[in-house]
Amino acid sequence: MQNHINAKTLKEQVSLVDFLARLGYAPAKKIHNNHYYESMLRDDDNDPSFAVNDKTGQWYDHGPGYGGNIIDFGLRYWKGLPFPEVLQKIVDTCGTTLADNYIPQRRARPVSKTPNYGILEIKELGHNAMIMNYLESRGIARAAEGLLKEVYYYVENDDKKRYNFFAAGWQNETGSWVVRSLAYPISLGPNAISFLPNSPAKLSAFEGFFDYLSWLTEHPFAEDSILVLNSVSNIPGGIAKAQGFKDITTYFDHDNAGRNATSHFKQALPHSRDGSAAYSGYKDYNEKIIAQTQSYDYER
Repeated sequence: MQNHINAKTLKEQVSLVDFLARLGYAPAKKIHNNHYYESMLRDDDNDPSFAVNDKTGQWYDHGPGYGGNIIDFGLRYWKGLPFPEVLQKIVDTCGTTLADNYIPQRRARPVSKTPNYGILEIKELGHNAMIMNYLESRGIARAAEGLLKEVYYYVENDDKKRYNFFAAGWQNETGSWVVRSLAYPISLGPNAISFLPNSPAKLSAFEGFFDYLSWLTEHPFAEDSILVLNSVSNIPGGIAKAQGFKDITTYFDHDNAGRNATSHFKQALPHSRDGSAAYSGYKDYNEKIIAQTQSYDYER
């Protein structure tokens, strides 16, 4: 056993992607330097949302909204183990010996990295059949009218080569876009909540805009003000926005992240109600709407 493992040296020398491979995890897809996995830190991730940037050595789990480096991962993966034992297990798993005289290559800092995307054009829904077909498959095409846009954008790799994409887009409070398509979800700009003011007393809160549009499909004439977190990492901002509403109903996912969000709202705003019984038996509101849409198509 190697004694006195240097945490800084471990982070610099051990590839997180290689480490995950040795643990038996393979990415479901790869986009440039980003590898996407079904999260191995929770058992409710059916849509690969655990991202690893192999260039920076950082990971981020979009479900609960946290991330870090290989050591942060180890501490969560082997929950309860003391810090030195986690370091040793990482080294043992990789079957490597850390070199004390190793000179690391400079890694890009994700927080200061220049955005590698750009928006080309924003259009009203209805110009792109593929986007409309995608929204139809999610059962929310009709509810999306006037709320979503067609966003045409590019992503640039490290060699400055551009790849063009298009997707359904939803805007947050900063003016940035959350885009969704069959390819992959991405935020074009700062991550933040979205808020649609209406009733000054009644608020309905959702994790994502597909869940809001699913609720709207069933409640087309509702006058509630709407809060969409866009990520459970935006819970503090969501709670701050919800302050002052007398009637608050939350519609968060039936998974650990969603239950955690519900709990946070309940603690901060005791009068808030959990409305997730509306899609009992499903992970989220949109999963229920999709199931109903498929059932209807089958019956026809």
